Order: sequence, then C-alpha cells, then structure tokens
Amino acid sequence: MSIRVLQKAIDNFTSELAASSDSDFGRPTKCDGWDVTALLRHIVGGAVSASMALRGATREENAKFFTDYQFGTDMRADYAAAAADHVKAFSELSDLSTVVQHPVMDMPADRLLMFRIVDFAMHAWDLGAGMGRTVALDPEVLQYCWDSLSPMAPMLGQTGMFGAGPSGEVADSADLQTRVLDLTGRRP
Repeated sequence: MSIRVLQKAIDNFTSELAASSDSDFGRPTKCDGWDVTALLRHIVGGAVSASMALRGATREENAKFFTDYQFGTDMRADYAAAAADHVKAFSELSDLSTVVQHPVMDMPADRLLMFRIVDFAMHAWDLGAGMGRTVALDPEVLQYCWDSLSPMAPMLGQTGMFGAGPSGEVADSADLQTRVLDLTGRRP
C-alpha cells in the first residue's frame, strides 16, 4: 500500500512541476530561501540518495546526492528518471524493515518511505502554492501523512524539518489538508 501512496505523492509533485514553466525555476516557493530550482534539487537529490541507500549504498556513497545533487542538461528529465527509479527501488526491496544507511541516520526502509511520501507531498504544495496556485493533495496521501506525523506533533517543530511545527491554531474540525499543512509547519 505504501508504495502506491508514494506514487500518488510523486504524482502530486509531478503535476505541480508540469504546471510550472521553465521561467518559474528562479521564482520563490513556500520553502524559505528556496526557489523552484533549489526545491527540485532537494526532491531529486533526496530520491537519488534514498534509492541508492535502498540498494545498499553506504552513507558516504549517497550523502553527496542528498546534500548537493547536480543536474544534467535537463532538470525535468532528471526529475522524471529519479522519481521513476525511486518507486522501482522501493518496489524491489522485499523487506521494508531492512535498515538502510541514509545520510540523516540509519533507519528501516519503511521509515524512509514515510519520509519520502511526506517530502513529495509537502513540497508539491510548496511548489504549487509558491506559484500562486490552489493545490489539492491526494486524500490518501494526506491521510497517510496525518497518520504518520500526528503522533509526533509535539516534537515536529524541534526536528528542523518542519518549520515551527504545528501552530496550535488549527481546529480539529478543519479539513485534513489544512491540518497536515499546519502540522508540517506550513501556514497557508
């Protein structure tokens, strides 16, 4: 199931990237200090690094892709190849409890899968909203993100990955996308 959710999160990001023109690549996104190129570098580098880890690469072998991915001549082609290979790498792994060497820390592949789903989904919103579009993330992806992250709500703001974390100002009755965005430090 989770690999299907990963594909849906990737599809969300792919749609937002397709709706962005090449002239948008220097425009800011909703991620502080990141333009579209920097956001795309993060997404592609994260996918390449994680795929390498899933295939047994050491932290030292995959860290440079995680922190400083260098595009070839076509950023969109690099993205498409990395996204397709990312799904393939997860699909090839027979046991998602396998511990992999990710640049951040060693972790079971299912934890890495969760991080990658959240990364693609939230950055799809960051990209589209940064371009002034209304972004509707896939409901199954949103539910997965909520179920995965909400138990960690009190510490999300301390991780450095989710901005200030939840604001505490969004009602439990708010729609799921609003709650997930707020949980991950996004203030629409």
